[in-house]
Amino acid sequence: MDKELVKRIKANPKYAELVSKRSSFAIKLAVFMLVIYYGFVLTIAFNREFFATKLSAESVMTVAWPIAVTIILIAFITTIIYVVKANGEFEDLEIAIKNDAKDLL
Repeated sequence: MDKELVKRIKANPKYAELVSKRSSFAIKLAVFMLVIYYGFVLTIAFNREFFATKLSAESVMTVAWPIAVTIILIAFITTIIYVVKANGEFEDLEIAIKNDAKDLL
């Protein structure tokens, strides 16, 4: 790709907006998931008895199972949220940047 074209694309305010929005959103989702994962791990490390607690007196299932399943579901949901946003808002900005770049040629 032509270096001058790359320079013009990077100077486009929509490109800066795309990079800023995408990075900010990805960081927020990553921090959200890290808090959940590390919260789970730290609870195991410092309060193991909590996860060993049975759901009821007759139950063989402990509290850890539904919490672990919920964490996995949250990971799937956050992935879906990112994909929907990437295929919507981020892709619209990318198309606008490409159209602006075509005008520069």
